[in-house]
Amino acid sequence: MRRPKLLDTMRDYSWPLFRADALAGVSVALVALPLCIAIAIASGSTPFVGLVTAIIGGFVISATSGSRVQIGGPTGAFIVVVYGVIQDHGMDGLILATAMAGIILVIAGAFRAGRLIALVPEPVIDGFTIGIATIIAASQLQDALGLSAGKVPADMIPKIEALWAARDTLSFVALGITAATVAVILLLRRWRPRWPVLVIAVAAASLASGWFHLPVDTVASRFGALPSGLPAPHWPEITQARLIEMLPSAFVIAFLAGVESLLSAIVADRMFGGQHRPSAELLAQGYANIVAPLFGGLPVTGAIARTATNVRAGGRTPIAGMVHALVILAVLLVAGDLAGALVLPALAAVLLVTALNMAEPEKWREHLALSWDDRLLLILTLTLTVFADLTIAIGAGVALGLVLRWWKGRVATLWTPRDG
Repeated sequence: MRRPKLLDTMRDYSWPLFRADALAGVSVALVALPLCIAIAIASGSTPFVGLVTAIIGGFVISATSGSRVQIGGPTGAFIVVVYGVIQDHGMDGLILATAMAGIILVIAGAFRAGRLIALVPEPVIDGFTIGIATIIAASQLQDALGLSAGKVPADMIPKIEALWAARDTLSFVALGITAATVAVILLLRRWRPRWPVLVIAVAAASLASGWFHLPVDTVASRFGALPSGLPAPHWPEITQARLIEMLPSAFVIAFLAGVESLLSAIVADRMFGGQHRPSAELLAQGYANIVAPLFGGLPVTGAIARTATNVRAGGRTPIAGMVHALVILAVLLVAGDLAGALVLPALAAVLLVTALNMAEPEKWREHLALSWDDRLLLILTLTLTVFADLTIAIGAGVALGLVLRWWKGRVATLWTPRDG
């Protein structure tokens, strides 16, 4: 079924449901704000673009999703491919590739391709997730350590070489802010998990930096003041040659958006006993990835951590996700200067913690206990993700996984990841 869940939930919607959804939406927005800014910066874009993506993409996904509680926005999984596309083709190329990915997802949803997630072996998902987490962590070292390395290369080995060459510029102030922010996030998540931990940690670090006039970069000092409204929609340059050139990137974006959104919906179903509609979910991701780039946004997908936060905060209908997007819009309209005061080492700390969560170290013992062929898939995908190319990693992992499954006579079964 391709019917959005919003239409079903409106039949018996009530004031108590709206109150719960509104409170959950505000809670999720407080989690999403620093994440969207940090993800956009790590992707080679600007903080404003990250917020626009969460507002436009998040609203469209909630309004059309096949899940009652899905929260959409930019996610860490896209950082690698987005950074590469911007470096090679500019922001205009990314906008075109994202819109093409949206069209691919709409076609996939129309043909009910959501069930094809069963063909992607779990070790491949784990491998490229850990690989992406590794790349995200490496991309944050420059701001986390306050290194003056200039523009570092995108590839892992040259990146590490450039950062090592700049080791003499290490800022102990930046390192201290990063370490303190990480510590506050981890401690508050353990002691006060219902608090808006990311906002508290980043705001505290930024206030302390401003109070003591610490020599660290802020969002405003590096990127300028944030605009106080949404940009006008515009189409990128479209030619046949450009469409062919951006097609591989579009397929990667579509794959990541489809897989992550479906995994997020599966996790959410387990948390509150729901049942998402895979085809409707793919259609929602398609619509969002067509609309968001028209406003200059990044690729968007269902965000597992933010969706889980929504469920835990009491969100039970798509209204919660729509409120989350409107709250971020309100912040952009009336409090852009506050966002500009956030210090970059604290935002780097947010992504370092995000990378740690993505890598799920508590599951590494389970990975070591896998069969030899599953370990091979995981290690191959991880290695290719970090040192080669995400497209190659996904293609090689899925192809080898299908060959091994056929060779061992396995039957493909749908797997469901636990909430990490």
